[in-house]
Order: sequence, then C-alpha cells, then structure tokens
Amino acid sequence: MFEDPLLIIPLVAVLIVLLILLTGIGSFGRGGEFNKRNANKIMRYRIYAQAVAIVLILGYVWLRRQGG
Repeated sequence: MFEDPLLIIPLVAVLIVLLILLTGIGSFGRGGEFNKRNANKIMRYRIYAQAVAIVLILGYVWLRRQGG
C-alpha cells in the first residue's frame, strides 16, 4: 500500500482535513472567545481542505486506472 509514492499525497490531504476537523471540534467543546471568533472560519477551512482532498483522491484513482 505505501509502496506507491502518489498515495502519500491524498493521505496527507486527508490527515490535514482530520486535523482541521479536530481543531474545530475541540474549540467548540471548550467554548470561549476563541470559539466565538474562529468557529465558522475553521469549518470553512475544513470544507476547502476536504474539497482538495476529494479532488486528489479522485485524481489518484483516475491515474491508477490509466495505468500511470
């Protein structure tokens, strides 16, 4: 599975999405001023990162089906 260097790119993108999500959930759980200021911004970043991750995953699958 990890012999393919192209697989690392989508996996890193998924890990970035996970980190952003956990940051958002953690700040929501704690509440406070940081959450009030940044909750929507953090979740917006998650949506953007998730879209990039999906594109990278689909690109990886497409390249592997093409034999590349």
